[in-house]
Amino acid sequence: MTNANSRPRKTQIVVVGGGAGGLELATRLGGRLGREKFDIILVEKNRTHIWKPLLHEVAAGSLDANLDEVGYRSHGHAWGYRFFYGAMDGIDRDTRHLLIAPIKDEDGREIMGSHRIRYDYLVLAVGSVSNDFGTKGVAQHCIFLDSRLQADRFRSKLLDHCLRVSRTLQADPSAEVYVRVDIVGGGATGVELAAELYNSASELRHYGLEVFDESRLKVTLIEAGPRILPALPEELATAAHKELEALGVRVLTNTAVVEATGEGMITKSGEFIAADLRVWAAGVKGPEILKEVAGLETTRANQLVVTPTLQTTRDERIFAIGDCAYFLPEGATRPVPPRAQSAHQMATTVFRNICALIKGRPLKQFVYKDQGSLVSLSHFSTVGSLMGNLVGGRMAIEGRLARFVYVSLFRMHLIAIHGWIKGVAMIAVGHVNHIIRPRLKLH
Repeated sequence: MTNANSRPRKTQIVVVGGGAGGLELATRLGGRLGREKFDIILVEKNRTHIWKPLLHEVAAGSLDANLDEVGYRSHGHAWGYRFFYGAMDGIDRDTRHLLIAPIKDEDGREIMGSHRIRYDYLVLAVGSVSNDFGTKGVAQHCIFLDSRLQADRFRSKLLDHCLRVSRTLQADPSAEVYVRVDIVGGGATGVELAAELYNSASELRHYGLEVFDESRLKVTLIEAGPRILPALPEELATAAHKELEALGVRVLTNTAVVEATGEGMITKSGEFIAADLRVWAAGVKGPEILKEVAGLETTRANQLVVTPTLQTTRDERIFAIGDCAYFLPEGATRPVPPRAQSAHQMATTVFRNICALIKGRPLKQFVYKDQGSLVSLSHFSTVGSLMGNLVGGRMAIEGRLARFVYVSLFRMHLIAIHGWIKGVAMIAVGHVNHIIRPRLKLH
């Protein structure tokens, strides 16, 4: 009988972060390398995965995350990787160990102590968190949309305020009561959330709030820059601006917020914008755990600086992908933007480079291909731009074509993490659920 200790040590590849890039990478590594000679481990502080660009729909109640989330344990069993529930607490580069923080329950009791996971190759894909830029009161009084938990919290508070207004109107139909929402940040998240809120408000009358409709919703979108959606061509950003105003959104540009309170936002000009709910979506940065982690090179925004092969500059065995990676292509003036398409492309490059390292082959450099930007204004409209190679450059699109492409991005993600057969099946089930399930999640 073979002694277990005499078995050759498996090559251990650890991926930290189960977002779009991390989950796709762990899936591809597990599917290609298998379990016999390799041990692929995905470390994630959440038990389930949901595509981050959908969080605004979860927050507004128009998407039931329970139907679209992916359980890491069952998914890992199917695709040949192991899931470890926990949060990174540091890296010991000398011994090549990832440090895991103690796991505690909601009452603060320790479930499992600190842990160490050996790695031969380490990939950091921990994403990003909202950047409040040190603005006074934001951390205490605003809701961020970085996670499923935060989106659920916003939805619960939103429904409470809608119920309050509905009850008041039942007692006094002439009462001037509204649900007021301030959203800081005119990027994709802020714009999409603003539009989705009006979609949800228009549906609430069908779910027991007969006297409540979108006219009782007052949303203010506050952007410090000269226009919303700076990633889009100006004509499309202008179209989105007009669409939002047609819905009832008050859009403020060139308006910086200097303080958030429990009652609203204070702008640089001194205006106070009252709100029952305050959302901060004005920028992102890397998680605090990355700040000077293990002596690796980082930026002021806590992003890990990577080489053209997506290896960190000070340790070739550690890669970084997605929002937490800072990569400035040669000759470029701006780094690769923090988008889902960037994470997807980086995951593909790192997958190929890890396989190349294992086989002793040269690594390939990452080349970012900007596929354009799309912003969904719920079912009202979709605008965006695509890199149209057939038409000689960037192509502006809106309407049904843009909506089709926008939805297709999520479908491509499903196929990437589930494979063609199951991915297509899940897309079909999604269509059925859209017909037979309630349009809003009210719990």
